[in-house]
Amino acid sequence: MSSAPNALTHLVESASFNRLVTGVILFAGLLVGLETYPPLMERYGPTLHLFNNLVLAIFALEVVLRMGALWPRPLHYFRSGWNVFDFLIVLGSLLPGLGAYAPAMRLLRLLRVLRLIRTLPDLQIILGALLRSIPSIGYVLLLMLLLLYVYAVAGVFLFGPNDPFHFGNLHTALLTLFSILTLEGWVDVLRIQYFGCDRFELPDPALCSQPQAQPLLAVGYMVSFVLLGTLVFLNLLVGIVVNSMDEMRKSLQAAQNPHASEMEQKLQEAQARLNEALRLLQSLEPKR
Repeated sequence: MSSAPNALTHLVESASFNRLVTGVILFAGLLVGLETYPPLMERYGPTLHLFNNLVLAIFALEVVLRMGALWPRPLHYFRSGWNVFDFLIVLGSLLPGLGAYAPAMRLLRLLRVLRLIRTLPDLQIILGALLRSIPSIGYVLLLMLLLLYVYAVAGVFLFGPNDPFHFGNLHTALLTLFSILTLEGWVDVLRIQYFGCDRFELPDPALCSQPQAQPLLAVGYMVSFVLLGTLVFLNLLVGIVVNSMDEMRKSLQAAQNPHASEMEQKLQEAQARLNEALRLLQSLEPKR
């Protein structure tokens, strides 16, 4: 009785089985992509549906095998969040997608591509690092919103009369600055404020009623915003994610080899005690 679960355990933990599952996930993603082409659906629709049912059957079999590998406690399968994620996707795909619920079923089939995260450990580390860095990223984004608000209000006061298209009111200025964060078209916005809307025309020339060239203010405003908004904050976000990835790798290594982390801690304690003993000996040494 115990040999079958052991065989299933070796099967679901083998590299070949995981490579097969990864290949089926990629194939499922390809099928979902092909369904976006109406000519292909008209010509090969039944074949694509057949392949889709085959993929679903393989995923359902995978769930059964993984639960069987945990026999006589198959419900331990649901202790892993990734297993619950896989089970919900398979269960949702098995539901009949009729009528108004057909688009939702297509979206569930699309979610099967996300199962690649489960089969590739490096993707799990990246996702875990992103989730772990959300609190810190939230504070950075809050600071970014404050920066956008301050620069938007200043832009309306400084450049609103000259450029009502980009800085006519607060929400327009916020949209303009948000697009500048992507470094898209910021030079054109700078030139309008630098030369005035009469020399460098607005997208809507009828809005140029009060042309006013402000070279120094325009350069200082735009350059400072681009430097703060793109370089400083982008580096902050990258640093937070990289630090979270490093912490995630260390936690995974500690979970995989807890004895090594305990030994390292003991070595550090022994080193600290040795240093303390050396300092004590030096203090007791008679002065010459």
